Amino acid sequence: MSNMDMSEAVRMLADHHGISVDSLLQVLVEALATAYKKRPGAADEVIVEVNPENLDMKFTAYDVDDEGNWVNERDDTPSKADLGRIAAATFKQVMSQRIREVERDRKFEEYANREGDLVTGIIQQSDGRYALLDLGKVEALLPQAEQVPYERPESGARLKAYIVEVRKTAKGPQIVVSRTHPGLIKRLFELEVPEIADGIVEIKSCAREPGHRTKIAVASNDHNVDPVGACVGARGGRVRMVVNELRGEKIDIVSYSEDLHEFVAKALSPAKVTEVRLSEDQTQADVIVPDFQLSLAIGKEGQNARLAARLTGVRIDIKSETQAAEEAAGIVRPSAGDTGYAAGEWRTNDETGEMQFHAADGSVVSEQEWAGGAPEQNSTEA
Repeated sequence: MSNMDMSEAVRMLADHHGISVDSLLQVLVEALATAYKKRPGAADEVIVEVNPENLDMKFTAYDVDDEGNWVNERDDTPSKADLGRIAAATFKQVMSQRIREVERDRKFEEYANREGDLVTGIIQQSDGRYALLDLGKVEALLPQAEQVPYERPESGARLKAYIVEVRKTAKGPQIVVSRTHPGLIKRLFELEVPEIADGIVEIKSCAREPGHRTKIAVASNDHNVDPVGACVGARGGRVRMVVNELRGEKIDIVSYSEDLHEFVAKALSPAKVTEVRLSEDQTQADVIVPDFQLSLAIGKEGQNARLAARLTGVRIDIKSETQAAEEAAGIVRPSAGDTGYAAGEWRTNDETGEMQFHAADGSVVSEQEWAGGAPEQNSTEA
């Protein structure tokens, strides 16, 4: 094979494996050096130079003295016939191995700085421990711990996931992705809301219980742009695309505020808040809501209150207007989650109009029974 033919072959090989010609020439140099050292009577060390233009090769040989110094420099370039025999013996094996190593390194470098990015893959394999996503040139690992509860990935399905870690292994990069990370929400909204991608609207905080509900707080850097409206989209089209990707997970979008009183009140949406009382260090908030809004503010199993607390970074204690007024008057009633009674709620008896506490264990405590001797209670906090 002439040098021009070999040069063309190198370029074709580089294109086929998706690596640069320079990287492939470096592989070629290392392969030739390895092959040279296997020759009978070869020098201790050799430096191989390859001209990238015409692929002319030069072998500079060295001996190594007792002190480890390279000495006796000389040109030991094999003849074309000898070079052909060297290549035939070892070149193919070494080149194949080194090309695989270069490809692994290139793939790792491609994904090493992509932690926090969104990727789309096709599920290739799924069992109880993990799922594998085909990203095209590499596979990503979706561990069970990063999967949404009750979401069963099906082979062949297309899925978006969030890159949480890229590991370098002997078999190439191992990309670990997640479907539960809050960052997935932010990336999905960036795809659907151009104002977020352009930096006009910003997601200030996000709280999520994967598979159930998410709350995000958004703010606008342009007073002419409504951040909540931009995220919801015309007739809810933008947020609907995100909800569909999350398999129906509910999403509450609230407007961020520097005023913590206002932010806490908005975070408890869709419940309406009467008053927010903050502690001096602003780590605790006593929230007063209308009586008929108490269950909505707390949410199913306390979910709305928990998410609001995570969204704002404030510990939240929710009370109804009646509870707050009675506490101010020195009357203490149980609230959902109190230690004296099982978790429950106050309801009005339709027949008598009397307030009754319906506990989760099925017991019912009337207003008179409670006032007549129930122990002092503490209200529930989130």
